[in-house]
Amino acid sequence: MFIKKNIILSILISSTAFISCKQMHLSKNVEPNFPTFAYEGHRGARGLYPENSIGAMKVAMDLPTVTTLEMDCHITKDKKVVVYHDDFLNPKFVTYNSGKELEGKDNKGLIYDYTYDQLQQFDLGLKGNVDFPQQKKVSTKISLLEDLVEESEKYAAAKGKKMFYNIETKSSDKKDNVAHPEPKEFSDLLLKVVFNKGIDKRTVIQSFDKRTIQYINKKYPTIRTSYLIDAKNTKTPVQLIEDLGFKPFIISPNYKIVTKDFVEQAHQLGIKIIPWTVNTKEEIEALKALNVDGIISDYPNLF
Repeated sequence: MFIKKNIILSILISSTAFISCKQMHLSKNVEPNFPTFAYEGHRGARGLYPENSIGAMKVAMDLPTVTTLEMDCHITKDKKVVVYHDDFLNPKFVTYNSGKELEGKDNKGLIYDYTYDQLQQFDLGLKGNVDFPQQKKVSTKISLLEDLVEESEKYAAAKGKKMFYNIETKSSDKKDNVAHPEPKEFSDLLLKVVFNKGIDKRTVIQSFDKRTIQYINKKYPTIRTSYLIDAKNTKTPVQLIEDLGFKPFIISPNYKIVTKDFVEQAHQLGIKIIPWTVNTKEEIEALKALNVDGIISDYPNLF
């Protein structure tokens, strides 16, 4: 009897240890829940480092509060997804690799007219950005989304973090097939990278162009979407949903139009409010007081 009890006890201990190990193994692979409050570095950390670059993402990740890397994407002539905001080479901060100013067709040349390899002749950080005097001046290239995600994932893992991604499709109905592909192709190219890199459960796709998130909502229903709205918006959350034809995960308004009533209406509908682009401590605290669900800032060091 004593021997039998010992055998049973050994089996129970072994089983518990096995289950415990299995749970530990699974816990490493379970994606984290969406942040209770999303602290988002706008274009990485545009106020501190050349925007939409791998370096800017690393600066954001060095800050303990940041949960989310916000960025913009365009499509190149050879159908690569690059991380860049404007649909043209912006002479305000883009130069040739030598530091020489842009000239001829390159001055405001459309991103969609260049292959990825051709874009490597330009630099985003040598000149600096007059609008962001704290931004570090450092040689910086336009990155592929897949490279930026890969480097960000490695950097985050080394810090024991799992970052969320807020990726904007830079498109408009007036520039289809001129500055970018049509919404379906644009979205498919971008989401192929997202799924291939295994970040789909930690990614939100945002856009001012409702066509892209409408398509994504139908074709990729597991992907969270965010509807960007500018300072001219006069619609209520209910009217914005009616305009979209579905309920997005997030409505992301210009911070200047956020009111307590707007936030409460959105929350009643189960929608999060994450305003952009909030660049002072005072504004950040004022918006927190309105019970928003996150903040997008050029200066994530202010969080």
